[in-house]
Amino acid sequence: AEIAAELFIGLTTAKTHVASLLTKIGARNRVEIAMWAYDTSRVRE
Repeated sequence: AEIAAELFIGLTTAKTHVASLLTKIGARNRVEIAMWAYDTSRVRE
């Protein structure tokens, strides 16, 4: 819900985006998405 609110999108849309990322990068959970984002400089510290 926090992600959806921050991005001004619906909760279902946010869940769909997370599911797509899990598939695309081969992650098993949101923690692995966060680690991937950090490792590939997709987010700032």
